[in-house]
Amino acid sequence: MNLKRIRTIGLVAVTAIALAACGNLKSSSFGSSSSSTTTTTGSKTTTTTGSTDSEFYQGVIKNGRYRTSKSRGVNVSQNDNVMNLKSFETQLLDVSQKVFSTSKYVFQEGQYLSTSTVENWLGRYSKSNKTGLNPQSNGKTGSTTRNPIYLQQLEEQDYMIQSGSKLSLGGVTVGLGLNSVDYYTKVTYGATYETDISTTTLTAEGKKMANTVLQRMRQKSALKNVPIVLALYKQSSNDSLVGGNMIAYAVSKNGSTSFSSSDWKSLNWQSYVFPATSESKNSGANSNDESDFSSFKSHVQNFFPNLSGVTANAHYQNKSLKKLSVNITTKFYSETEIISFTQYLATAAKRYLPSGVPVEITVKGADGTIQSFLARTAKGSSYYTHVFSDQGDD
Repeated sequence: MNLKRIRTIGLVAVTAIALAACGNLKSSSFGSSSSSTTTTTGSKTTTTTGSTDSEFYQGVIKNGRYRTSKSRGVNVSQNDNVMNLKSFETQLLDVSQKVFSTSKYVFQEGQYLSTSTVENWLGRYSKSNKTGLNPQSNGKTGSTTRNPIYLQQLEEQDYMIQSGSKLSLGGVTVGLGLNSVDYYTKVTYGATYETDISTTTLTAEGKKMANTVLQRMRQKSALKNVPIVLALYKQSSNDSLVGGNMIAYAVSKNGSTSFSSSDWKSLNWQSYVFPATSESKNSGANSNDESDFSSFKSHVQNFFPNLSGVTANAHYQNKSLKKLSVNITTKFYSETEIISFTQYLATAAKRYLPSGVPVEITVKGADGTIQSFLARTAKGSSYYTHVFSDQGDD
């Protein structure tokens, strides 16, 4: 496999850990609090992070360090939409919660699939890489005649069961990130071409790969009998303003090594951008949610005219709004302006944006620097706010 086509993304890992450590935000599926559990085995100590809310998983800290994944962020480097990386991980946690309760299981980053293993699995099948899950190249370069790359990224999540002073593996979730568009070049550094992949095709290919992944994981002694979840994620194209969505998942129990067609559960998850663009038109989004955002945007722009843009990403599950992420770009240069603007945002968001769902608002300058951040949990009524000062104040 050509290792130049593999990249490891560390930003997502850093972001996840940072958010997990901030108990006020609670915007990921992890929580952090002063309450934690410590277990000791010989000279090794394992600690759980504790949880601020039953909605979030506790994490595993071993010997004073967060236990990071052995293969996090490895993916075929031909999709440039960073939104796919973030939403893939977030939605994989949402799928896991359907099987592994946050009240019973503790989250641990994947420990059973190494970087080299995942790199090989993401490659094409060949004489030198017989574990490649993507189809062997047929030597053709036509958009409809070549064998495309279906599998773009793969992630493992482990779920531990705590019993007294011990943590034991209770189950594993593996996500398969599948391309809806495969980008390729015919010659090195040449023009980029595209192969469109239908949802029907990528789903069928993903299910075949899921069976192969399941069989391989069952060969590991630690994974022989634990529940294993395989989830399929449809990646959005490079020019999409939102990330992709989980489309199906299946659960293997009692050591089974294959999935039947009846094991698969379809997911009606969709992501949209507000306000609607001519390309997206938000045909499946709730009109009331979009109207609420439009009111919020209008009042914010009227109050503070020095804005370059106000947009939002809305994630739906079964046609119900699950999360709203608002992005605002300003032309401000004064810190007092940013403080006043952030204060106004907290009031306007509480008044106009939908209640009962997590909301995040990120304010950035024209150069991309984050100026302030606001967040509210699904159960909360008020917004946590923070203005980033160039003086280093907390």
